[in-house]
Amino acid sequence: MTVIIIGGGAAGMAAALSAAEHGHQVTLLERQARVGRKLLSTGNGRCNLTNHHVSPAHYHGEDVSFAAFALSRFDVGTTLQYFAELGLLTTAEDSGRVYPYSNMAGSVLDVLRYGLEQPHIDLHTGVTVTKLRKKGDVFTVETESGETFTADRVILAAGGAAGSKVGGVMDGYRLAKMLGHHRTALYPSLVQLKTDPTYPRSLKGVKADARIYILRGKEVIAENRGEILFTEYGVSGPAIFDISRAVSTGGEGLVCKLNLLPDWDEQSVLDWLMQRRTAMADHESSALLTGALHSRLGQTVCKAAGFTNQPIADLSDGDLRSIAYRTQHFALPVLGTCGFDQAQVTAGGLCTDEFDPETMESRLVPGFYACGEVLDIDGDCGGYNLQWAWSSGRLAGELQ
Repeated sequence: MTVIIIGGGAAGMAAALSAAEHGHQVTLLERQARVGRKLLSTGNGRCNLTNHHVSPAHYHGEDVSFAAFALSRFDVGTTLQYFAELGLLTTAEDSGRVYPYSNMAGSVLDVLRYGLEQPHIDLHTGVTVTKLRKKGDVFTVETESGETFTADRVILAAGGAAGSKVGGVMDGYRLAKMLGHHRTALYPSLVQLKTDPTYPRSLKGVKADARIYILRGKEVIAENRGEILFTEYGVSGPAIFDISRAVSTGGEGLVCKLNLLPDWDEQSVLDWLMQRRTAMADHESSALLTGALHSRLGQTVCKAAGFTNQPIADLSDGDLRSIAYRTQHFALPVLGTCGFDQAQVTAGGLCTDEFDPETMESRLVPGFYACGEVLDIDGDCGGYNLQWAWSSGRLAGELQ
């Protein structure tokens, strides 16, 4: 059986290797100059290829249950065994995140590229697919250059709209639409937040451990705890990425509230500040949080509470209470996210009710399959999206 795979990212390579293993003749078409370019940017260049805590609970979409079969069919253990057979050594962190032992994303891509070098796989790079149609039992794919390919089956693994600098495009959605498929609304996910820049701008480069709340009025629509990074336009960092989806889809009027001393309650902070008032009596109030927070962050919190140059000795209990409150309620009005260019993942995609979760085959067009980010399934930060790419790609490549 002949199969064309559109897209040479993580899911497309997994699908190609799977289809070849099952004896099919594969033509893999990739629009970039080489396969797997986006893979090189994952995990800050280290490639967080999976996570030991993978479960449907870490995924999102209109029907998250769609991902369950693929994730169980090609689970984390099977994934690691598969990559070991390709020659990749891996190591896991306490968080469950798995990386190549070399700490280089290139190691993951290299073993996949070597795996693609086989007679059953014909790789074409620098090829942009512009048309996809089916007549009878034959699929025809046309490219931007006018070249035509035909096959018995087609697997769409074109990725999503996120990360345009490393290959994110709308091609996959357009091609699926040519066969009658539909998609949900698209939003950037795993992306930095834009907030009122008044305080973040002065904190650019500062990191902190914080409890994060995304609020709509008094309603908490998302929360998380972990490392954040202040930027000139807002906040970033792993803990922010995890809740950015809620911001992208949450509409207007959101606030990002940070608890900068998450292991203490407000009274404990107040008690500590009272001790510091005695010990730091001769200093200005901007130094009050020295030893608890990064110096610039401490100064900014005091400023947000209304205190900068006053002598610490002059601060009343009420003043200290205001500063204690601000350490637990450092609020930043949200302006939005940094958009698809900066996003690592697309939230939304092809409607999963139009595909069979046990095969990845279209319910509308027999012989047409889709896998990876182009579908309406996206995961949390931490290797979950790559696991979905491996699992769904391998399943689609079985061509059941």
